[in-house]
Amino acid sequence: MNYLYPILLLSISNVFMTFAWYGHLKHLGSKPLWIVILVSWGIAFFEYCFQVPGNRLGSNLFTLPQLKIIQEVITLIVFCGFAVFYMGVKPTWNFLWAGFCILGAIFFIFREGTV
Repeated sequence: MNYLYPILLLSISNVFMTFAWYGHLKHLGSKPLWIVILVSWGIAFFEYCFQVPGNRLGSNLFTLPQLKIIQEVITLIVFCGFAVFYMGVKPTWNFLWAGFCILGAIFFIFREGTV
């Protein structure tokens, strides 16, 4: 069960991160850039409230490279959901092929006996 806590915190963090980085493209396109930056920073504050404890807990359970790959996998899953369901991007076969590449990264970073 301990393994789920950092993954949950990093997942919540990534939802905030994705909206901070890309959410403004849908709703704030006509606003001045300084307003968009302030809004994004405000959202990113909550990202860090989950990301920092998620990485701290995760560093006790995973190696640093494993923690990074977990973060990247979560980021891509959240981003794909965001792109398709919030931004209206049509999924393509490239989503699937990119997913296979990530599965390869997971395999290699969690493979036993690697340095």
